[in-house]
Amino acid sequence: MKYRVLILGASYGSLFGTKLLMAGHRVSLVCTRPTADLINRDGTVVRFPVKGQHALLDVPSKKLPGSLAATTPDEGDPGEFDLVVLGMQEAQYGSPGVRELMARLARSGKPCLAIMNMPPLPYLRRIPGLRTEALEECYADPRVWDGFDPRLTTLASPDPQAFRPPDQPKNVLQVGLATNFKAARFGAEEPTAMLRRLEADIEAARFEAGGGPIEVPVKLKIHESIFVPVAKWPMLIAGNYRCIRRDDMVSIQEAVHADLSKSREIYDWVRDVCRRLGADDADLVPFEKYAKAAEGLGKPSSAARALFAGAEHIERVDCLIRRVAREQGMQSDMLDEIVSSVDERVARNRAAGSPNSP
Repeated sequence: MKYRVLILGASYGSLFGTKLLMAGHRVSLVCTRPTADLINRDGTVVRFPVKGQHALLDVPSKKLPGSLAATTPDEGDPGEFDLVVLGMQEAQYGSPGVRELMARLARSGKPCLAIMNMPPLPYLRRIPGLRTEALEECYADPRVWDGFDPRLTTLASPDPQAFRPPDQPKNVLQVGLATNFKAARFGAEEPTAMLRRLEADIEAARFEAGGGPIEVPVKLKIHESIFVPVAKWPMLIAGNYRCIRRDDMVSIQEAVHADLSKSREIYDWVRDVCRRLGADDADLVPFEKYAKAAEGLGKPSSAARALFAGAEHIERVDCLIRRVAREQGMQSDMLDEIVSSVDERVARNRAAGSPNSP
């Protein structure tokens, strides 16, 4: 059975889209008109690191069994699709055109898989006992999420890291860290069964590069626990948001390894926040495993790069975790400092009237 999948966001979304195309599914990417025209003409290219190969493997959409199209937010019709994937940054869902598409999506009742660091509010409503009203201030526009059914909204941790090479057109994406998308099941059975079929299809897919079929990394892994995607939270706080300094930014590697004991302290504190929400140790990642992975993360996080490029909005998982912790009677001086640093940089960017806001 082949599915029709609408993906909001043609940059990071093209990574997940390529895996679906390899498995023969139909994908439509939502993006700006110039990017849509480029993709409809030339397709996409995603570059993967493959174990045992020195050079990156180019996987062009035009050589894959699935079909790819691109469209703009104004033209997107969620009712035509079996699944919608949310692959944009949280603040972008309130931008002109996308906001209206989100309203149509909520009315359509289609299942939504968010591949975001910032969990959609309807997903958080699936966590027993969590008061999401207290979390709304961390969102650029919380009203975007009104009308979504929590049972039809789930989350995948965007663990694979990818970027657009600066010297390449916007239909090219390069994978830097080829880990898996770890998704929680839906609250409903039928869309969960669809996710499991997609998981199996992606696992079985191979790319024919001329010398025989190649297994391409980055898979979809479906988990029963709704807490598996929040395993990214300790990583974001210990690494990604600590890249942001008052006047400059550092790599994730430096943020984590410059003072490993401090990194472990905040990492374990956020793990405790997740546990109090209901996560088991099996849902979470030990600090040692994360610290090892961080050794190879030689660039600042995307949040840090965006802020120092003048962005007026980034995903505020730091703010979200602090408010979740407060709901549980927990507080961390280190997290308070991180939130203050991000607040200050955002305020400076907004005062400067940056043109980079969504």
